[in-house]
Amino acid sequence: MEVAVAHITVVSPTYNEEKNVEELYNQIKGEFEGLPAHTFDLIFIDNASSDNTVEVIKRLIANDPRVRLIVNSRNFGHIRSPFYGLQQAEGDCAILMASDLQDPPKLIPEIIARWEAGAQIVKAVKTNSEESFLMFFVRKSFYSFINRLADVQLTKNYTGFGLYDRRIIAILREIDDPYPYFRGLISDLGFEQATVEFFQPSRKRGLTKNNFYTLYDMGVLGITNHTKIPLRLAIFGGVILGIVSFLFGLVYLLFKILYWDRFVAGTTPILIGVFFFSSVQLFFLGILGEYIGGIFTQVQKRPLVFEKERVNFTKVPD
Repeated sequence: MEVAVAHITVVSPTYNEEKNVEELYNQIKGEFEGLPAHTFDLIFIDNASSDNTVEVIKRLIANDPRVRLIVNSRNFGHIRSPFYGLQQAEGDCAILMASDLQDPPKLIPEIIARWEAGAQIVKAVKTNSEESFLMFFVRKSFYSFINRLADVQLTKNYTGFGLYDRRIIAILREIDDPYPYFRGLISDLGFEQATVEFFQPSRKRGLTKNNFYTLYDMGVLGITNHTKIPLRLAIFGGVILGIVSFLFGLVYLLFKILYWDRFVAGTTPILIGVFFFSSVQLFFLGILGEYIGGIFTQVQKRPLVFEKERVNFTKVPD
């Protein structure tokens, strides 16, 4: 794809990032100053921040009409808000990146170059990170695990940071999913895809919004959206455990017949068996519940977000 002049929309979700949004804007603007053939606009979509993030962004808008803002009526989470923000992009392509500067703006020229070379999706992939070794290892192990289960090949250490052609954005607008697993969805779309590798820096300002629940939520969503293997494991597990229980019963009966006056198993094996089978049942009930919960979310058909305010969305600046 040969693109002489293109308008590029950068989308950045925010939540309590008052210490980072201005630096992010300055870095993005600096990168595009080195790309004189391209114009850009920057959409911040804010998840009802409780600090001064919105005020800082409005000050940026007052000085630069290329900056735009959507403020959500409440915090709609780390899955729905970025997806909605990306759907608002009006450029020839859109770049989605976090506002905490852990998605380095300096990658923008290389990402755009891959798009100009023909890729309709350019994924930024972490090769390593300044986060704790344990956390990086857990994330990497999770991606390896889910790749073994998923029906489509997912990209390891890809968080959504990347570029998406306007044709891809048009497809995303048509997808009626109130709680999408974006990383898997992009892999599922196909089209020409390229990757750009980078080393992820640590967060310099503010507090991370990721916690155990958000990581668990993303992980379970990836599994339930892209594979039925856990449900089938429940069936296979039930059959295998049933056979094992039957064999143990036969062995117990045989020992009781042969050594009826001396063989006493006691209550310990019974208690162990009850706790074991109860834990297995609860585990697979939990998996089944996650799938049912996903269906419930889908049938509700609620919007991704409700907007409280839009600022500077009259037109895309030239």
